Amino acid sequence: MSFAERMSRPSAENGARRTRRPVPRSTQERIGTDLKIVRRIGASPRERGSATGQTCPDIFELSDGNFAVIGTEVTADLDGQLPPDAARADYERIVVISRETLLRAKADIPDA
Repeated sequence: MSFAERMSRPSAENGARRTRRPVPRSTQERIGTDLKIVRRIGASPRERGSATGQTCPDIFELSDGNFAVIGTEVTADLDGQLPPDAARADYERIVVISRETLLRAKADIPDA
């Protein structure tokens, strides 16, 4: 199943209590157009001990000031465990990154 198909299909694992929000128009307009990766935040996978340095969690700062995260998708496993004051939109996914990835990125994350 393609990414687009997964994003558009309703899913029982999302939980009935989750609020559904459409993709904000500004996000739809930005993705794939002028959004760029500016820099890696933290150590590269190779610096963190990856044998290949190619398929590991990573964090990047984007040209609009936001951050992109590469991690293991675990939405189906954790969505039902979100606290009552947390929710995700249909287009959002829960991903896991290693503790080391985030701790090594801490020094590169701006304070403001």
